[in-house]
Amino acid sequence: MKEKILIVEDKFVEADYLRLMLTKAGYRVMGIAHSVIQAREMIKEERPDFVLLDIFLKGNLTGIDLAGELGKENIPFVYLSANSNVEVLNMAKATQPYGFLIKPFRERDLLITLEIARYRHEHSTESNFRRENSLRDKLSAIAADAETRENKLLAACRAMQPYIPFDYLAARFNAGGAFSGQGISFLRIGYDEYQRIGIPELLNITGLNSKALMTFVNNSRSEDTPVLYNGDKFEQVSAKPCLHKLFSDTFQVRSCLSFPLRLSNGEIFDICFYSRQPDTYNGDHLGLMNRLNQLMSVGIENIFNAGKTTIANAGKTTFANPSAGKNDPVPAGGATGGADSAIATDFKGIIGKSPRLLNIFDLITQVAPVDTSVLILGESGTGKERIADCIHQLSARKTKPFVKVNCATLPPTLIESELFGHEKGSFTGATDRRIGKFEKADKGTIFLDEIGEMPLDLQVKLLRVLQEKYIERIGARDVTKVDVRVIAATNRNLEKEVAEGRFRLDLYYRLNVFPMELPPLRERPEDIPALANHFISIYSRKAGKKITGISEKALRAMMAYQWPGNIRQLENLIERGVLLAKGSIIEDISIPVLQMHDIPVIAQDAHMKTIHENERDYIILVLKKCKGKIWGSGGAAELLNLPPTTLKSKMKKLGIRKENIEWT
Repeated sequence: MKEKILIVEDKFVEADYLRLMLTKAGYRVMGIAHSVIQAREMIKEERPDFVLLDIFLKGNLTGIDLAGELGKENIPFVYLSANSNVEVLNMAKATQPYGFLIKPFRERDLLITLEIARYRHEHSTESNFRRENSLRDKLSAIAADAETRENKLLAACRAMQPYIPFDYLAARFNAGGAFSGQGISFLRIGYDEYQRIGIPELLNITGLNSKALMTFVNNSRSEDTPVLYNGDKFEQVSAKPCLHKLFSDTFQVRSCLSFPLRLSNGEIFDICFYSRQPDTYNGDHLGLMNRLNQLMSVGIENIFNAGKTTIANAGKTTFANPSAGKNDPVPAGGATGGADSAIATDFKGIIGKSPRLLNIFDLITQVAPVDTSVLILGESGTGKERIADCIHQLSARKTKPFVKVNCATLPPTLIESELFGHEKGSFTGATDRRIGKFEKADKGTIFLDEIGEMPLDLQVKLLRVLQEKYIERIGARDVTKVDVRVIAATNRNLEKEVAEGRFRLDLYYRLNVFPMELPPLRERPEDIPALANHFISIYSRKAGKKITGISEKALRAMMAYQWPGNIRQLENLIERGVLLAKGSIIEDISIPVLQMHDIPVIAQDAHMKTIHENERDYIILVLKKCKGKIWGSGGAAELLNLPPTTLKSKMKKLGIRKENIEWT
């Protein structure tokens, strides 16, 4: 007998149809709930292995409300829905479902979705367990290592970064103990590179004197329990002159996770993780820290007790004695890395050290070793293909094929043949057998660029390939198994595309297992000088010139520009600047006068609408005017001068469903 499944669906016919399909496949259906309240009662009586959950249910509570409760209980669930809008999609996505089924669906779609959901749930749990055990082993080894106290703390911070990301970390003993007031912090300045900031360095960076710093310290609240501050909450706690405000103003951090460790002697060692992003920390981070509480408390005690003589000889750096510690063996304010800092060189061709880019590096290192699908989002010119290259090169498939497909450049009539191949004579012009891109990428990786441009009818076939792991060449009698990792990219807002019916919701969820949103260049201006020098080196060598740099005036203009074309636009301007340069320095860059805020609204859209999109929008407009009526006098077919059957066919082809339209 397979898993126990609870169906939460308020439509009797659909719920009974689901029950019949599941029972036939060997699943045990423990019941059908028609509302959230009924589902809660059934879950109390018997815990299900899986829940099939309709979003829209009878009563005030929706499936999304129940999903939050299921997540806390670690009960996997798959959403069922016939329609959605952007707001509903965002709310559903936040609950982290294990799948999404669009009504109506085939029996095979249901069973495969359940298999994938089961696999993802088991492997995510197992993977999290392995990763957490790995972190425990690292922290235990660091505490036992014969290193200085400071190097041990740095090593522990570096070990924590993949699990609890931070741009700045501050740690100190609260007042009242043997180590009272001692503190240290680390600022992330590169991938696996950190700058040690003690009290003297903090005074120097902030321009404060000891008395002013003590005011911030004394106004800081000592937390008794773990707490996280994101967005508005962090702004509230940073409103008064406390350490949160000092770090926010100095290092531009916008969220915080504070975790006090209570040691055996009663002292409190407070660790604060800070991020420049407003929504970095969540309950999972708190849960991890709670599970590591005892291990870290013992480790901190071992680190400080073992290092008493070493640090004492160097002088204490404390809030009570901020001028001490200047003879610290680690260079004040120096950049500190580790033996494996060289891993940064694996990000070949990706230039920069901005916090937003470092976050992308962290995501790459997490996802590259596994076969998870990746969805890369970002504006045109932000380097999505380069990131895909990097993921492939850092994966176990790096010696296998890496096949790139630009979905926007493929003719709609040939895209299926390009992706899946065809047999000789399968259609007019098929004079030879053709191997498709998926088959060529077998055992390797396929990169589907501009996935948002893919026609709806082909999206269905792509979804089946992703779920069933086989392709069917056009004209072939048999199917071909493929083992392919999929990386997709788009500059479109796929959630908006889903809400407007241009992209399938189930395909979106299948691709959106591990999303990565690349920052536009205007949000990482600190990387502009390094990028400019990189492109100067490339194009001066190609042009046979000796260009050594760029003038201060030109660089200031580049830093102030909004870069609507992102890195690609910067590269083109540098190439032009190299060609026009009369000396060894680029004196001027021809930055376009037109800025992003001057561009008409129609041009700011991510793409120009195609003929099919305009036709779709017009049909929807007419349907709204006719209140959804298609047939008869005053119907949409009459207004469009089309036979009703032709209109219905067009609606199906363009993904128009009357239930998705918001009537005005």
